[in-house]
Amino acid sequence: MVSTDRPTHSVMSEARYEQLVQAVVDYAIYMLDPTGHVVSWNAGAQRIKGYDADEIIGQHFSLFFTAQDCADGRPQRLLRQALEEGKAQDEGWRVRKDGTQFWALAALDVIRDAQGEVIGLAKVTRDITDRRESALQLDGMRAQLFQAQKLEALGQLTGGLAHDFNNLLTIILSSARLASSSQDPARVRRLLEHILDAGQRGTQLTQQLLSFARHRQLSITRIVPAEAIDIICGLAEHALPREIELLPQLQPDLPLIEVDAGQLQMVLLNLVFNARDAIAATGQIRLVVESVQLSGEVDGLYGQFVRFDVRDDGQGIDPQVLPRIFEPFFTTKAFGKGTGLGLSQAYGFARQSNGMIEVSSRLGEGTCMSLYLPARTGPDSLSTDG
Repeated sequence: MVSTDRPTHSVMSEARYEQLVQAVVDYAIYMLDPTGHVVSWNAGAQRIKGYDADEIIGQHFSLFFTAQDCADGRPQRLLRQALEEGKAQDEGWRVRKDGTQFWALAALDVIRDAQGEVIGLAKVTRDITDRRESALQLDGMRAQLFQAQKLEALGQLTGGLAHDFNNLLTIILSSARLASSSQDPARVRRLLEHILDAGQRGTQLTQQLLSFARHRQLSITRIVPAEAIDIICGLAEHALPREIELLPQLQPDLPLIEVDAGQLQMVLLNLVFNARDAIAATGQIRLVVESVQLSGEVDGLYGQFVRFDVRDDGQGIDPQVLPRIFEPFFTTKAFGKGTGLGLSQAYGFARQSNGMIEVSSRLGEGTCMSLYLPARTGPDSLSTDG
């Protein structure tokens, strides 16, 4: 005996599916025919796009795109991609019935019949305008924090820079006065050489300062580690007292890294300043850069990394404080001596760069901050800093 309840069951399933689709109001879910014309419309589509079903069914889905996107052929490209590859995804501005725009995340999936023939496409669109605006605001806040950290670092550099520039100007002015009153050609030549040397040193210092302070968009670039260390050492020496020695130590033939150069300089300078503040009177800060191979022992990282160690022989960090040092606004410095954002920014930079920062410290023996950044791999991965 042949059962006759399958058609009824199929009809019920289709009806329930239709009810489910119509109940969804956070997503626009609708069908297109193979030419891109709308053949169904749910309540979410009506809410998001503003069209009633009888207004939109039969219309081409390019109606939802901006005039510029239509002129560029974007709807046709998405439709063609979906038909050729079985699916397509897109993110961009869409236009509502009232002319307002929203930022959409959309997906197109091909629908086939039992014989494998394309009978249409399922279109799902979500309004993610709020999420996009939140991401843009977060990026803006990060950029502002980055600039604030630069200003704080520049403030710490100001005293040393002013002193060095004053020394250079003293050499230039004194040599110029002596040269103007001298009748000895050999002496005049020596004095002019002093002036040129002082001017070149001042130019180099100015270029380093401008390179560090220049406001620009954050961008990922290929970095030679040795060049970044040269800039940091050139800047940091003006903020270190004579009693504290900065000693760079670089492994030859370090691989290249791909990070934002300005952020890397900012992080390393903050680590050097923290090391300086940890040294009570006299001491050393070692800036060691090495290539290391990780197998998960550092926060689950694998592969080749460049490790930047900033080691000081200062007072060390209290074990009770150690777990909190990367928290935003946490600082053990006196009021006005620090914002508590330097190490937080360093941690954020390391994570965004697919790396990590670790700290090891013992009271009375010093601290080592280790910044791990992924090495560039490939035929042009080695720098020529050796």
